[in-house]
Parts: sequence; structure tokens; C-alpha cells
Amino acid sequence: MYQPSIETMGREELIRLQSKSLKKLVENVYHTVPFYREKFEELKIDPASFRGIEELEKLPFTTKSDLRENYPFGLFAAEMEEVVRLHASSGTKGKPTVVGYTQRDLEHWSTICARAIITAGGRIGDRFHNGYGYGLFTGGLGMHYGSERLGLTTIPASSGNRMRQAMLIDDFKPRGIAGTPSFVLCLGETMIKLGKDPRKSSVEYGIFGAEPWTEEMRQELEEMWGIHAVDIYGLSEVMGPGVAVECWQAKEGLHLAEDHFLVEIIDPQTLKPVPDGQIGELVFTTLTKEAMPVIRYRTGDLASINREPCRCGRTHARMSRVKGRIDDMLIIRGVNVFPSEVEICVLSQEGLSPHYQIIVEKDGALDKMTVEVEMTPEFAQQAQKDSQKKIELRRKLAERIYSMLGLNCDIRLCAPLSLPRSEGKAVRVVDLR
Repeated sequence: MYQPSIETMGREELIRLQSKSLKKLVENVYHTVPFYREKFEELKIDPASFRGIEELEKLPFTTKSDLRENYPFGLFAAEMEEVVRLHASSGTKGKPTVVGYTQRDLEHWSTICARAIITAGGRIGDRFHNGYGYGLFTGGLGMHYGSERLGLTTIPASSGNRMRQAMLIDDFKPRGIAGTPSFVLCLGETMIKLGKDPRKSSVEYGIFGAEPWTEEMRQELEEMWGIHAVDIYGLSEVMGPGVAVECWQAKEGLHLAEDHFLVEIIDPQTLKPVPDGQIGELVFTTLTKEAMPVIRYRTGDLASINREPCRCGRTHARMSRVKGRIDDMLIIRGVNVFPSEVEICVLSQEGLSPHYQIIVEKDGALDKMTVEVEMTPEFAQQAQKDSQKKIELRRKLAERIYSMLGLNCDIRLCAPLSLPRSEGKAVRVVDLR
């Protein structure tokens, strides 16, 4: 472990630490952030008498629209002279969400990411290939500074340019790799195309995140690369990567950095807490962030919480892998569809590569879903000799999806290597409605 005394802290001691930090946070944002001061006054919350975690549910929620409406710096609690870095979302649905960091924030973030790398299987002396994108996206720089905090030989490969990255892995021989699962999957395919076997590379563990991915995708990556593939979770509005990460020993939920983040799971309709183990919307309160703290931030991500200690020895709560996002859920003919559910079906079907796209369009007054999938080279070769094989594969996959979702769909078989490849986050859904 990177910080054993923190990572194995008893639940009662951890709650006391969180409550103390929460009380300090509430008082601070009341005096420094007009948005929160107005909310507190509306709800008649007196920061001076606020008692901590036991009164958490009295505090207001924060949403992404609140961040956009206060663009760019309206939610900052620190003076701009103290803000040493800005990150921002892509802003594809309007104004981007902007977040800021003080020097102390960056130190905390580096420590959290260093902790995450060790939890994922890293160790001092590693070479670390960082395939997350650099820039306004938090992924690349977050993992970069965590790796450097550990003293690892850090390779800032960023995303894209798979041919060059394949060469770097071959020549630099990193032990660890990080990136989106879809990109690292494509990188492995590129290596195979170049006559290099990813399983024979130096890579022993991979830290994958920034997009939802399934156990089936984990199996695909582990078999392709011969590695431990672990999930990492984070979002810019809360900090960036490192909010939670799986341990390589168990891979039974992502260990939350509870000394820095207070987690809740709520019903997204009623906004009431749901019991541990039940799927709901993840909500985070930042306990140590200075530049732009957030209170009860609704992430839109769906997961559950387990507060039992892990067999790796860590005691912080664990979140399940993200099932999907509330705004990623498709409603097709009255059926709720998450892309991850389609992925499970595709990856469990023999004869298909792990690449797919979901096309949704209008068919008269009704919605129509088409799943585009890619045949493996071996299957495509067999199907050239026996066209019945394609018909049978389409039927099997359609039946799997119907069994999973209760929804009929069309299956479009595509040639090997014909679907778009990801240079970052995969585009799984094309909604033409």
C-alpha cells in the first residue's frame, strides 16, 4: 500500500475525519461561494452550527447545470491568484464545465493517483506508459503526476498514434499502462497487425477508465495482453482520475479515497439514499479541495456501494463498476437500454471482435435499433465458404440481446477491422432520431 495508515483506517475513525472536514467545508463555501451561500440561506442552514455527516442530507445537491450556469469561475472558493491550473470538459452540449486547482489541490491529486497506481499493481521502479489524453481533459495529467509522485519512469504517450505507441512499448518496456479500455484494445490489435504479440510485451498491469466497460471487456484485455486489467474512476468536477480504483488482488469493487471524497448513492428520481449494495446515482462531496469544492455533486453515474473491508486489507468503501450514465440510457420502444448491456452480449458471442456500434433511428412512428458488429478474421474466412454461418451468428446475437433487454433489434455484420477505432473514448451510440 502507498499510505497504509490511511488505507486501513477503521470506519469510526474515518467517519470522524470526514465529519470534521465536512464541517470545515460547509463554513468555507458559505463565506467564499455566493452560489452555496444563497442555497444555504434558502434552506436555513447555519454553517456555524452544522454538525457534520449526521446532517449531510440537509445540504443542497450540485448539478452539472449549476457548473455551466456559473461558468467559468463562479463556483471557485479560492482567489484566482491561488489557482495554478484549469481543466475543462469538451463542452459538446453547451458551455464546458471548468474546474480549478490550487497547488495544494494538485499535491492531493498526485497523492491520490499515486495511491491508485500502487493499488492497481504498480511498484517503485516501474516504467509507466500513460496513454490517456493530455490537455484540458484531466486523465493524462492526473495519472502523469501520480506516476511521477511515485518516482516511476513516466512515458507521456497520450492517446492516438497507435503505430508509434506500439514501438514505444516494444523499445521502452513499461511494466504498467493506462488509457481508455477501447484505445488499449485497439493498440493491442495494432501490435498484432505489426507481428508483435502483446502477451509477450513487458506490460503486466493496466489501469483503464474514462468510459464504462464490462467484465467481458476486462477478460478480452487480460487475454490479449496477459495482464491484470483494473478499473479506475474519476471525473473532473470532483477531481479527476483517482477518486476510486480496483485493487489487483481482488477486483471486487473500486476503493474510494474516502479521506478526500464523501460518497452517497441516491435514487435519481426521489433523491433519497438507497441501501448499500443497491444501484443508484453516485453523489460526491469533496472534503479537501480548495479551488473548487463541490457539495453533493450528482455525477449521473450509476453504481452501488459496499462498505465491507476488502480481502486486500483496505477498509475504505468500494463502489461497483459504473453500470452506465443516466443520460447515456437509451429509451427504445419503452425499453431502457444501456450500451454496456449490449456490450456484454457482443463480447460473449463467439465469432465477433469486441468492437460494435448501436445505431438508433426512426422507422415510421417507432424506434429501430441496429447493432453493428465486426466479425473476427477467422470467422469471416469460414463464412466465405458457408454463408449459413452468418445467418446463424445474427440469429444467436439477436436472441442474446432480446434475452438481456426484451427488445428486438437488427444485426449488421461488418468485415474485420471495418468499424471505427477509438483514439480516446469510444463512440458506442449513434442516435439518429
